[in-house]
Amino acid sequence: MKNEELTVEQLDQAASMLKAMAHPIRLSILKHLNGGKKLTVTEIHQLLNIEQSTTSHHLGILKDKGVLSSTREGKNTYYYLKHINLEKIVECMYKCFSE
Repeated sequence: MKNEELTVEQLDQAASMLKAMAHPIRLSILKHLNGGKKLTVTEIHQLLNIEQSTTSHHLGILKDKGVLSSTREGKNTYYYLKHINLEKIVECMYKCFSE
């Protein structure tokens, strides 16, 4: 893989995404979505044992900053990581602090 320079716009987008991820609840959400998982708001709020409105708020921030995407299936909206490479960031962070 060659080392490419990023444009100012790409660096701004990367910084914005990292800032959005830098919250304990959002990091927990991302950890649950690793591995290509798709989860609903209800599933996430039950996993994290937090209010559904709080979950929706954090999902909205992550989606707005380009970290997550969503797809609607019937009555449910499923959230998932927009970029597979974000999994590497989340895994690295968890490995750094689990030792």
